[in-house]
Amino acid sequence: MSDVMILLTIGETIWVVALSVWIILERRSPAATLAWIFALAFVPLLGIGIYWLIGPRRLTRKRRRYKLARSRVREAAAASRAAPPHFLKPSEDASVRQLMQLVERSGEAPPLRCRSLEMFSSGDAYFASIEKAMAEARHHIHLEFYIFLPDRVGTRWRDLLCEKARDGVQVRLLVDAIGSDRLGRRFLKPLRESGAEVARFNPITLARLWPSLINFRTHRKIAVCDGRVGFTGGSNVCEWHSESLAGPGAWRDTNVRIEGVPVLWLQTVFLEDWLFATGKAPSDDAFFPAEKIAAGGPCVQIAASGPDHDLYAIHKFYFSAIAAARHRVFATTPYFVPDESIFSALVGAALRGVDVRLLVPKRGDHRLVAAAARSYYDDLARAGVAIYEYGPPMLHAKTLVVDHQVAVIGTANMDNRSFRLNFEIMAAVYDPDTANRLAALFEEDLAKATKYSLREARKAPFPVRMAESTARLFSPLL
Repeated sequence: MSDVMILLTIGETIWVVALSVWIILERRSPAATLAWIFALAFVPLLGIGIYWLIGPRRLTRKRRRYKLARSRVREAAAASRAAPPHFLKPSEDASVRQLMQLVERSGEAPPLRCRSLEMFSSGDAYFASIEKAMAEARHHIHLEFYIFLPDRVGTRWRDLLCEKARDGVQVRLLVDAIGSDRLGRRFLKPLRESGAEVARFNPITLARLWPSLINFRTHRKIAVCDGRVGFTGGSNVCEWHSESLAGPGAWRDTNVRIEGVPVLWLQTVFLEDWLFATGKAPSDDAFFPAEKIAAGGPCVQIAASGPDHDLYAIHKFYFSAIAAARHRVFATTPYFVPDESIFSALVGAALRGVDVRLLVPKRGDHRLVAAAARSYYDDLARAGVAIYEYGPPMLHAKTLVVDHQVAVIGTANMDNRSFRLNFEIMAAVYDPDTANRLAALFEEDLAKATKYSLREARKAPFPVRMAESTARLFSPLL
């Protein structure tokens, strides 16, 4: 053996041993830890390459927290809770109180009354509402989206943002470097020339190949105008969600408009992400305006989650809410690849007699994810979970209704990538009327869905069932 081969072998061995130690220190599940170590041991070069791409679970964020923004929001939130217009009486339901406590103790927002809340199932109506808020903004417009495309919707937004920036409004646009990779310099040039600021979240460069090429994306969709009106939900900035532009093929999504104190927490999340992406910490009293109008809307609690969070608040909320359900659980997700805890919570709820229904796309836009999802359906159906496959078109909503008091609208899918690897956000609404309206919307969607049948599933040919079972092996990575 030549000296070069000896050196390469030694180098490879060092890499494998070092990565194995690192994986053990990450404290994954025993099965995931052993799977990675076996991959490194038996196919070291391939194992190292795959781990480089998608393996790391944590993002070492070399940034300080936006302490001023966070403390300001906490002070504003505390004042709002104490003030008569926003006073929140403790819920009579112990499980709801515990959910509120779980989110707040995880370092996220307290439950706060908003002035108003509006849900959208139409992409055109949602876009029109955001565009109206942007057109009326007088101080700042803050946008953060996973996907922002240079199509007719994206161009319309860009032109409006340029106009507002020229009028003296502070405009900041934060997009994910991979999700919005089609945004080129030519498209963004008018924005920058008008005075707007644009940044890419976690860009991939030769100097930043580690810790991951694929993980740690901002999957959040946030719009904040003047610190008073905020939006979040599943829709990105593109034609896919527009009924007037995409026609019958428009993606079905759910979004929410919030006005009032809870928007301060959407603002905080945006500013923290902006600081990470740019190294700049914009500060202005107008980012956190005092709420002077009595809040008569429902109680809203904003929760963010990501690889920089230790407690994974969104995952724990989903698990706890489902596990505590007594009457109904209506879950909508475009990508369903549950971990053991979420899977067990759904099965346990169904076995307790809870009305558990899961709405997923009939044809997802990612074949591997769709195949992995179907591998869970039989066990869920046998436990009593009713599974419905929507469409076409594509279902992209991420919502949860628990009993008659809790409604969730956000950006997180029910999979490991959303719960642990991506940066996500959700709005939990504790309000019977909102929960019932979201449940009614769920029922409307069922009219366009087909119930999953165990009998029909058993007729699937062996290659299909084998493909689904094989795809399931990749569940922790999807």
